[in-house]
Amino acid sequence: MRGRELAMAFALFAAAWPVQGRAAAAHSYPTASVKARSETRPVATTQGDAADDPAIWRNPARPQASLIVATDKKAGLYVYGLDGRSRSFVAAGRVNNVDLIDLGPAGVIVVASDRNDEAQAKLQVYRLDTRAATLVSLGAVTGGAGEAYGVCLLPRPDGLDAFSVLKHGAIHQVRISLDANRASGRIVRSLQLQTQTEGCVADPRTDTLYVGEEDRGIWAFSTHEDDRRATLVAQVDGQHLLADVEGLAIAPDGVRGGWLIASSQGDNAYALFRLPDLVPAGRFRIVPGQFGGTEETDGIALAPGNFGRAYPRGLFIAQDGDNTPAAQNFKLVSWADVRRALSRKH
Repeated sequence: MRGRELAMAFALFAAAWPVQGRAAAAHSYPTASVKARSETRPVATTQGDAADDPAIWRNPARPQASLIVATDKKAGLYVYGLDGRSRSFVAAGRVNNVDLIDLGPAGVIVVASDRNDEAQAKLQVYRLDTRAATLVSLGAVTGGAGEAYGVCLLPRPDGLDAFSVLKHGAIHQVRISLDANRASGRIVRSLQLQTQTEGCVADPRTDTLYVGEEDRGIWAFSTHEDDRRATLVAQVDGQHLLADVEGLAIAPDGVRGGWLIASSQGDNAYALFRLPDLVPAGRFRIVPGQFGGTEETDGIALAPGNFGRAYPRGLFIAQDGDNTPAAQNFKLVSWADVRRALSRKH
């Protein structure tokens, strides 16, 4: 569809769903500036769009020994240290997005969306060996019919749920069970948005799944498998949130509070929405300093807590779509720097 047909389709779809939040076009927020404190080594794929999505494991005993898992979506998965050096690499092929979750005795589980077969999405499952900084394969499970794009995880008492977000708008909730050396999975619920989707994040505090529809905005779903209601909680308005909506992350604060952060790729910025009411709460950009800034960001990740002197109140990571003259990489930002920069703008 093009032009008026596409506009009419969007209008009809909008009328079918309730809209919450206040990302109104009438209110534009100033954009703060922050600088990266470190960066990862560039991915090995030197041509075209390659680096895509990061995930963070915080080492509670030695925060400075925390790890980052990130995708080269044309080649595989890297494990980086906070110094940005590659600790290991898995040649997993075309893996697009990645998420991880610490399940305690079951280990740190990493799941990557596998688009090696564009007709049949898979989820590659790994256990992160946190001492060796390597990924141990637990196999692959179904991600649904279509091209794999986004993935995010939610803990469950007996394992975890993965949300497999496909390029054409389908969202499949996949229940993953683990034994010592193997993962199995089955789809327990399927949802559908109308246009291209990718980024997602699940908030276990409120049992809410947030999914980015790239040209439309951010949707909220219940994580309960018998509930298929959808709410458009933040619209692309051309001011606070610009298309494409890419990576999503949550900065939790207390029982329900904090912020939802979205990569506003259209103007190389990051938009914040206050939780739980999704009121716009500021914007920031990563600008050049000791390290380069970021442009055309796909995936983002945020983890709270102390990560050492450079990141005392949390770590934010963003994919850099233009790391010229080198290949794409990921920039590391202190969440404390973001909070300070935002406070000066309001």
